[in-house]
Amino acid sequence: MSTYQSNLLRLLDERGYLHQLTDAEGLDTLASKQVVPGYIGFDATAPSLHIGSLVQIMMLRRLQQTGHKPIVVMGGGTTKVGDPSGKDKSRQMLTSEAIQQNIASIRTVFERLLTFGDGPTDAVLVDNDEWLSQLGYIELLRTVGPHFTVNRMLTFDSVKLRLDREQPLTFLEFNYMILQAYDFRELAQRYACRLQMGGSDQWGNIVNGMELGRRMDGYELFGLTTALLTTADGAKMGKTAAGAVWLNEAQLPNYDFWQYWRNTDDRDVGRFLRLFTDLPLDEIARLEALEGSAINDAKAVLANEVTKLVRGEDAAKLAEQTAQATFAGGGLGEDLPTLSLGAEGMRIGAVLTALGFTASNGEAKRKLAEGAVKLDGQPVSDPGQLITLAVGDEAKLSLGKKKHAILRP
Repeated sequence: MSTYQSNLLRLLDERGYLHQLTDAEGLDTLASKQVVPGYIGFDATAPSLHIGSLVQIMMLRRLQQTGHKPIVVMGGGTTKVGDPSGKDKSRQMLTSEAIQQNIASIRTVFERLLTFGDGPTDAVLVDNDEWLSQLGYIELLRTVGPHFTVNRMLTFDSVKLRLDREQPLTFLEFNYMILQAYDFRELAQRYACRLQMGGSDQWGNIVNGMELGRRMDGYELFGLTTALLTTADGAKMGKTAAGAVWLNEAQLPNYDFWQYWRNTDDRDVGRFLRLFTDLPLDEIARLEALEGSAINDAKAVLANEVTKLVRGEDAAKLAEQTAQATFAGGGLGEDLPTLSLGAEGMRIGAVLTALGFTASNGEAKRKLAEGAVKLDGQPVSDPGQLITLAVGDEAKLSLGKKKHAILRP
């Protein structure tokens, strides 16, 4: 049983989010007495976040579900600098226009998962470019610089990783932690924000922001992290052989998104149901206790519930119907990924890679040699086989039992 008094920490604890807390007792007391505005920052380096960010978005949802105020901070300013945390090399520099387009695209997912408005517990979305771009360089050095020692900054994992590997860390990126700390202080002033949440790789940045707010303004601020999310086989959440699992439909079709969750490792089903769905805990306990082939029912529930939250109810229904048509009936579901071959056609090895079913032509050759590839139900082994289709025709390509696509001329 959870020992927390506040609904917020009890819910986060019961559903498996909590990893590090700066002052559990202090936050628990505060959350029991008043609405706590809390934030998580998201950089806008692409038009969509991927599912590695979903646990953070769900924490903001839990914050709102327990009567507190979520603040979504889009990093219009910090994206111009680039977070070195967990990165081996510098990120590509984006224009201001590209960053704003990314923010507009990313916002659509937050609007599904949070309730926005002007009320005390309504979510707000803010762009840190609002205040960071207004800071003069000398002003920043004079007001914020004295509160950071280079000695301490060099001990941060994000910095140490690059230096230990003798990989360049630009002075631009070195400033990222200062700007993120300044965000927390600014949000405390503007929105009475008391809590920053994030993944465990952000712990140092979060503590930095708390200390800056305390030193400059005497604020009592709190930090909370989740553990870095990995699957049961040790892989980083959100990465597959075919690439990132994106939250936005424009970057990943609904069926592929649904199918990712349907293919969850048996050992992860209960944990993912707690983290990524709103199902009651007793129902989750029933589902994760299923054994043998019955666990597949729990995986379908997981896929439906997550897809409903992130993509909408219609997307979940269509994806499930497509799966049933594809797997049970051997037919072509409406929602399967499609590839146009063009008038000249394409060789089957190139088709597999173009669909993202294989990461390279070499892997495609191996899968073909293993007999894992079927075209309209017939095994294919020659990577050089040319597939051409007449206008109006279509064919079904399968890799193993779980990856299927429709080929069109």
